[in-house]
Amino acid sequence: METPVLKPGGTIGVMAPSSYVERTDIEKSAALLETRGYKVFIHPQTFERHNQSAGTVLQKTMAFQGLWQRADIDAIWCAGGGNRALQLLDSINFKKLVGNPKPLIGFSDVTALLNAVYAHTGMITYHGPVFKNIHRYEQLDHLLDLLANKATKYPMQQAKTLTAGKAEGPLIGGNLSLFQYLPNTLPGNFYKGALLFLEDNAEELSRFDRMMIHLKRLGVFSEISGLILGEFTDLTDTGRPFGFSFEDIIREHTEDLDIPIVTNVPFGHGKNLYTLPLGATAKLTAAKNKITLSF
Repeated sequence: METPVLKPGGTIGVMAPSSYVERTDIEKSAALLETRGYKVFIHPQTFERHNQSAGTVLQKTMAFQGLWQRADIDAIWCAGGGNRALQLLDSINFKKLVGNPKPLIGFSDVTALLNAVYAHTGMITYHGPVFKNIHRYEQLDHLLDLLANKATKYPMQQAKTLTAGKAEGPLIGGNLSLFQYLPNTLPGNFYKGALLFLEDNAEELSRFDRMMIHLKRLGVFSEISGLILGEFTDLTDTGRPFGFSFEDIIREHTEDLDIPIVTNVPFGHGKNLYTLPLGATAKLTAAKNKITLSF
């Protein structure tokens, strides 16, 4: 599958597949990207509101489908995360996307769309910042280089190896809270042989434990070639102490796997959100004192 490329001079289409966003943030991010040489088209749907949602499912679907099919739009950047991107998976005509690759960028709730486009079409998508955050995003140069198909590196100094080894396969994953719903939703075993990357934010340790065992029982962990865990920020443990740490949970649900497993890779809901090309073939090498991730 051809890797979609976005370079200065290209036009970015913005739409909101999840919760509503504030106009000020979108306009600040658009202004910044325009100073970097890009054109920005903000679809009117971006500012719709329907309860917490950025408009109805029909409005969102038409915006997404319309931007993708427009020849003058070179990339689609999702305005924000939140809730209800999952609803779009039943209404998007994925067959209409085939043969027209273009970058789709976002994370968090957008995890549903990123993996769905890859699973249905084989196209590479990009797990990176939502558009509303670009004006305060610290890894913008890295992201724009990646979108332009330039060589990029990932700082792994703070990452930790739980299980050493080497693996190769397509990158899939994103936000754990959303990804857990996708193996039984998307076509085929799109996760088979893949490097699965996961992150999350503001979850109870007990719910994190349930999500991990759910993926294990679905057979996902036994099919992947490696597990890449990003930053799990602001995990909570309210009420009666759960007693199991983050690492305890990971080790318990992966103890029978013979695959490399790494944690604290720099992507997630904190300041570190290096963009990952979902669907691209990646190589992971996890040793005791060195971790590398390359494409």
